[in-house]
Amino acid sequence: MTPKPRTLLLTLDAFETLFHPRPSVPEQYASAAHHFGLPKTAITAERVFAAFKPAFKAQSKARPNYGRDDVIRGHYGGPRQWWGEIIRATFVQVLAEQHQQYNNNTTATTNNNNNNDSSGVQADLPEGLVGYLLDRFASKEGYALYDDVGPFFSRIRAVKENGGRLGPFERVVIGVISNSDDRVPAVLKSLGLRVGDCRADEGVDSMRLSGFEERSSSGVVEGSAVNDGVNDIDLVVTSYEAGVEKPSPRIFEVARRQAKALARGDNLGDWTCVHVGDDLEKDYRAAVGAGWHGYFLARGDDAARSGHGDTNVIQSLVDLVPLLEAYP
Repeated sequence: MTPKPRTLLLTLDAFETLFHPRPSVPEQYASAAHHFGLPKTAITAERVFAAFKPAFKAQSKARPNYGRDDVIRGHYGGPRQWWGEIIRATFVQVLAEQHQQYNNNTTATTNNNNNNDSSGVQADLPEGLVGYLLDRFASKEGYALYDDVGPFFSRIRAVKENGGRLGPFERVVIGVISNSDDRVPAVLKSLGLRVGDCRADEGVDSMRLSGFEERSSSGVVEGSAVNDGVNDIDLVVTSYEAGVEKPSPRIFEVARRQAKALARGDNLGDWTCVHVGDDLEKDYRAAVGAGWHGYFLARGDDAARSGHGDTNVIQSLVDLVPLLEAYP
């Protein structure tokens, strides 16, 4: 009996798996503020870091998943507004603290001047600063690929260009599953990767969402060039478009469904689904919990640690290829 053909769906996390901020987010915020005329003595990376964390936490609680539910109801502007509010809140907090410190050090001030009132600080933010940072972090200007990403995709591209066979698999579909907004495809493209136009639940809610990536009524990304070659990444599933975040198994199901829809018409037989990411809970354990195979990619400090138990750990994406080739 002829064995059924097998297809590999390999998905990867994006942020801190494929790319990372360069330099750090607080350093970029501070540098941008200096460029727009805010004083270096007031705006430091350390102060930005301290202000950013509570601003991000409060925004995530007030409007989960980039305000998606409010966007669908027509009450909110989506990720650009979401991130813009965090940027403003971060700088307002830093500047307000500096004003408060100045007032506390000026003994001749009145008690009223000692109030930490951010209304005036809001007006002090330079015009264009927020938009500049929004655009910067929607492109390669704010990020860099990890060193192993290029060699990994070169190997996968060679597999696809030479018939698609990788070990026991007759076809490989590559995707991204990210707890992020729809900037991810644009960032990946600007970093030099070839990204297909397949997204989460096309034709349903995601087609009506306001975001960074504009699409035509047909679902094609506006401004995307015709790709006659092989995509490095065939589909991108973000939590904003899918409506659910990792570690929920639902986002993995969305990715699997979209991959099968993308491959419609091909005799693909059995599917093996594998996910790789740098977050032990939201990537590795979430994938295993969804019935997938998982690999924990140890980046940064995690790379030097041991004691991950029975976790499948890799130190580089390049290490993944021989593991996939050896699948039974």
